[in-house]
Amino acid sequence: MFQSKKNSNKYHNYIIVSEKDSGVRNYHFSRKFVLFSIGLSILTISTVLFFTANALTGVIHQTKMDNLRSSYEHLSETLVSLQSQLDNVSGEVGSIEKKDQAIRTYAGLPQIDKDVRKLGVGGTDFKINTIDNIPADISNRITEIEMNVNSLSRKVKLELSSYNSLYEVVRNHSDNLKYVPSIRPVQTGYLGSGFGYREDPFNGNTRFHYGQDIAVNSGTKVYAPADGKIKYAANQGGYGKVVKIDHSNGYRTIFAHLSKINVKAGTKVKRGDLIALSGNSGRTVGPHLHYEVHHYGAPQNPLDYFFSGYLK
Repeated sequence: MFQSKKNSNKYHNYIIVSEKDSGVRNYHFSRKFVLFSIGLSILTISTVLFFTANALTGVIHQTKMDNLRSSYEHLSETLVSLQSQLDNVSGEVGSIEKKDQAIRTYAGLPQIDKDVRKLGVGGTDFKINTIDNIPADISNRITEIEMNVNSLSRKVKLELSSYNSLYEVVRNHSDNLKYVPSIRPVQTGYLGSGFGYREDPFNGNTRFHYGQDIAVNSGTKVYAPADGKIKYAANQGGYGKVVKIDHSNGYRTIFAHLSKINVKAGTKVKRGDLIALSGNSGRTVGPHLHYEVHHYGAPQNPLDYFFSGYLK
């Protein structure tokens, strides 16, 4: 049993009576001591609550940070994977563009302007939905991916438009296309000196090289790249043994440094017919085929007419 008495001289008496025995305990405290004890208790409890709240807040904050870090890493990996896929698609679009250029040459159509091909046409207003307050590097990656997707979209639309025009031309002029050089004259070999200016291997002077050299062993089969008529089949000075084909549509092809000629002037040939064997005749530094393509007298880069594939 607990009793409290307050006397007039600002002291408190506390009497505690035990229920187990008849003992009585009397405690005498001043008012200041009681107030101090109460204040100290309140301060202690407040301090404990404050540090407990801080500890809980820290745990919650750390948990949120761990979750954000995990989400950031996952988002970063996803963006890297997405960018890699876009790079692969971009490479495929680049291959399609090269084929488009080759077919346009084959069909006698003008090439698409480089700036137009780079920018494309149309496109889509592609936008990735994002949350606010994301890290700057993630935001920059997202912006870059959006730009890449929009650029690819425009390029794909341009290629689709080009394909439609090419399809119409090929469908309406299929008979004329058999006279356009379009296959490799040899099925094997490595590219040597190309079309354009080069250093002459004999005197070191710079001069224009009008064809494409293809390094092959002597005796390699040489095929007609398109239908036509043999215009020339004989020796021609530094070119050695030479075959020239007139394709009746402004195109003429020349094959030089041959070891054997299998056709005669005036003979009609079709694309893929055997016309000669490669060699080392004339002015050369080793066995190879020298191949030229001319269109209405103007020399062309033969690589633009290898439509059936590419040399190693």
